[in-house]
Amino acid sequence: MSIWKRKPLSQLLNEASESEKGLKKTLTAPGLVALGIGAIIGAGLFSITGLAASMNAGPAITISFLVAAFGCIFAGLCYAEFSSMIPVAGSAYTYSFATMGEFVAWIIGWDLVLEYAVGAATVSISWSRYLGKFLGSYGIHLDESYTLSPFEGGIINLPAVFIVMVMSLILMRGTRESAFINGIIVLLKVTVVLVFIAVGWQYIRPENYTPYIPENTGKFGEFGFSGIIRAAAIVFFAYIGFDAVSTAAQEAKNPKRDMPIGILLSLGICTVLYILFAHVMTGVVNYQAFAGKDGIAPVAIAVEAMELLVLTE
Repeated sequence: MSIWKRKPLSQLLNEASESEKGLKKTLTAPGLVALGIGAIIGAGLFSITGLAASMNAGPAITISFLVAAFGCIFAGLCYAEFSSMIPVAGSAYTYSFATMGEFVAWIIGWDLVLEYAVGAATVSISWSRYLGKFLGSYGIHLDESYTLSPFEGGIINLPAVFIVMVMSLILMRGTRESAFINGIIVLLKVTVVLVFIAVGWQYIRPENYTPYIPENTGKFGEFGFSGIIRAAAIVFFAYIGFDAVSTAAQEAKNPKRDMPIGILLSLGICTVLYILFAHVMTGVVNYQAFAGKDGIAPVAIAVEAMELLVLTE
């Protein structure tokens, strides 16, 4: 058999129809939008935004989000077209199998495994850092040996392992149950983002935006125009998630109508939230404050700064 053998569209659709017993069509457009928002918001907004601002773009991180979103639009249009045309689970793996052959699909499949593994690891590590900050505010200090990985000088990041296991167990319960839990989490995350934007806007200090685009240090990617572009490449990772909506195509009630809505609308909503959030975050705190290991929890740093401003008023 040739490694370039392609799987015909008719065969993919037949296999999907035969597996209907396993995958129930329960998702509508709002559910897919919530799925997309839930997958997108997290890794970028709550972790790498601060690091990208402190090391690459400064307050101009908002421009980096726009640049990254521009690239995501084209990818989103491709995913929307393929997922509505081939409403089968598998996302880019399935699309590659149908268009470029088995070998390319095999490579893409492992790429997807790597993508979601790295994404899950980043979110879990960020969650662990936020948990440590939260407990620390109540005088409870966790042993760093069990909140840092061996690469960071610890033994094992137990909170990160715990949250990954909990989320895996929820996903094992089934699509309906995990979609319900995801809806609750999305509501909480969007509420937190909106509250942060609304409250933080009052504590923006205009001097933190000066200069809005810090002068390049002489190295490519360290501020200036090249810094904005490099930060855009970094925060592009923050948009990982809109493509995950396509994996649910086989579980959508009306994939031809709902998949494009789910992918593009979730991408648009998150882009607006990202830009507003980053604008407030770099306005409340000088971008240099996000450097170092705590930069992976930039929201905690911004909230602490707001608390200090309230106490000094």
